[in-house]
Amino acid sequence: MRQTVSLVLASGSPRRRDLLTQIGLAFAIKVTDVNEDIADGESPPRYVTRVARDKLSRGMELARDSADGEPFVLAADTIVVVDDRILGKPRDRDHATKMLERLSGRGHEVTTAVALGRVRGGERAILTELAVTTRVWFRALSSAEISRYAATGEGDDKAGAYAVQGHGAALVTRMDGSYTNVVGLPLAETLLALVEHGGVTEWP
Repeated sequence: MRQTVSLVLASGSPRRRDLLTQIGLAFAIKVTDVNEDIADGESPPRYVTRVARDKLSRGMELARDSADGEPFVLAADTIVVVDDRILGKPRDRDHATKMLERLSGRGHEVTTAVALGRVRGGERAILTELAVTTRVWFRALSSAEISRYAATGEGDDKAGAYAVQGHGAALVTRMDGSYTNVVGLPLAETLLALVEHGGVTEWP
């Protein structure tokens, strides 16, 4: 797999970094700081797309100011949704416990919005946006299990307060859709977007 130009990941997420590294991509990291508050009346699909787009915009600003060449810039945002309500990152362990109680014994959706852009000649352009949703089911969890899992701290910085790539894998009984999407970046769809727009050639 060969990259034709440089790639910038507009995210500080170690999960997204690890996923891109897993498929052999080389990239620089620009950590973005954008408003992730949910606006009044903002639906989950609109919210996650808006945040990914804002991360892309900020990432392209940073790349334009500091990167050599004409880099592609990749940004993403992941949310957990249950009963049409977004579960963000827990504020503390009590909040994490409440989230896990809400997810116990039922299904929920994980949606990642991905935005891809490019900086060329000092100008910024959005190339494509996409969103991938995976349906995930949790087994019924006892109060003791929820407390012990929350206490591990594994879900402290993760939407929905769990990590499917860690101990949280034992909470999941079934999944319909992309596994890497639940981790934080749908690899197949992201790679195809890069291929389509010329960021990666000679794939696979």
